[in-house]
Amino acid sequence: MENLDRLCAEYGYEFAEAISDETLFTKALGVLQEQGIYSFVLFCKSRGSTERPGSEKIEATTKKILKNKLELIGNGDLLEEIRGENGLASRLDDLILAMQVLEKSLIYARYHVKAKAKCLE
Repeated sequence: MENLDRLCAEYGYEFAEAISDETLFTKALGVLQEQGIYSFVLFCKSRGSTERPGSEKIEATTKKILKNKLELIGNGDLLEEIRGENGLASRLDDLILAMQVLEKSLIYARYHVKAKAKCLE
């Protein structure tokens, strides 16, 4: 397993390069922290037309992290990979790892977006 902080920094940067909406990151992070991964993905899927492009990118990057880097899910629908029999939600250690990586990546993304905004002032 590679250094998780470096992984979070890499994906935090990737999130921020794809999306510049700090408010969306804040909302998504709040749902993840308070309600968990399943609600976080539902939140991303439920966004209206204004936030939809950003939420789709958050969802795609989340799947990339969980599937390609952490190898915690397969190729199926993200919600099904989480809730399904033997899915991520049924494996507590994997679920905690996924939550920690996503949380820190989203926090780093928020800081990246803030830093970019400061540089543009």
